[in-house]
Amino acid sequence: MTILPDGRYVDDAPYETDTGAEARNAELDMSNSRLLWLRFKQHKLGLISALFLLVSYLSLPFAGFISPYTPNERLEDYLYAPPQLVRLFHDGEFVGPYVYGTTAEMDLESFSWKYIQDRETPMKLKFFCEGSEYKLSGFIPTKTHLFCAPEGATVFLLGSDRLGRDVFSRILYGAQLSLTVGLVGITVSFVIGIILGSIAGYFGGFLDWIINRVIEILRSLPELPLWLALSAAVPSHWGPVAVFFIISIILGILDWPGLARAVRSKFLSLREEEFVRAAEMMGAKPSRVIGKHLLPNFLSHLIASATLSIPAMILGETALSFLGLGLRAPAVSWGVMLNDAQNLASIEIYWWTAIPMLPIVIVVLAFNFFGDGLRDALDPNRS
Repeated sequence: MTILPDGRYVDDAPYETDTGAEARNAELDMSNSRLLWLRFKQHKLGLISALFLLVSYLSLPFAGFISPYTPNERLEDYLYAPPQLVRLFHDGEFVGPYVYGTTAEMDLESFSWKYIQDRETPMKLKFFCEGSEYKLSGFIPTKTHLFCAPEGATVFLLGSDRLGRDVFSRILYGAQLSLTVGLVGITVSFVIGIILGSIAGYFGGFLDWIINRVIEILRSLPELPLWLALSAAVPSHWGPVAVFFIISIILGILDWPGLARAVRSKFLSLREEEFVRAAEMMGAKPSRVIGKHLLPNFLSHLIASATLSIPAMILGETALSFLGLGLRAPAVSWGVMLNDAQNLASIEIYWWTAIPMLPIVIVVLAFNFFGDGLRDALDPNRS
């Protein structure tokens, strides 16, 4: 305690600070984007999944560059070739990335192809080499590949299929369609769902009744048979691009009722709030009230719904293509590749033909983990 010249007393002891209050104040002072990032980082699986999906989508335009072969390039002498291991050391010495040459022999007992490796001669891989021509990003013709097989050898990282096509290259090319179909489908679904759900929730009355009856009818129909019926109606002579967009639109049209119902229920509760009434009294049009005041309060649910709906679109395309009613050859997608692996007897012998199932599982799990992490970060009631 110190006595000042004017007779006042001053406490010299340091003031105790409420660390909890300081933390809360610091959190309030943060920008929304930084606060979202800090919350999202705490969800480790969501963060890892987000990075994986980011890398996956950024690599789509460069699938041809990363792949050693084009998707429909056939090597007739290597039907059902097993996966090859890329090695670095030969006889204890560092050689660099190389593979062993293989020769095919027919096993007359199991009636399957057997490949014998020549382990005496390592064959080094070539990098930034010329191979089959492809279009970089779908526009620029080029022959440059990240790596290629040396002369007289192959580099089947995940084996080859019944026509001698590289499974690894086809998975990379297939990702361009399988991952994109979810984005196109969710765009269609969100446009329809948000518009109809907003109209039903904000205006109510007869419009609400009509939209609800449409939603109930669509949700009462069995989803898979409806997919099959609509997909079967697509003309078989249409090109791969046209079929791709039609399949995406079909998936989006059948997915919107759930989102529309969620938007409607949220708008029914928000339209009675004071900020909505104030906007209406100031002369704001319904479109402005919905776009500027109602939807932003529902943004966290929309973003989480998008990330959780995309894997459903991917699985829908895979199911349709697997059954032969979705994308068709020469288009390449993961569902088309699984359609080629329907024979269980061949999978038992050539197990690597079922490998396209793995990226589907990994991508769907990544979207689910990313959606969970994003939903937790966007939740305003999160402690």
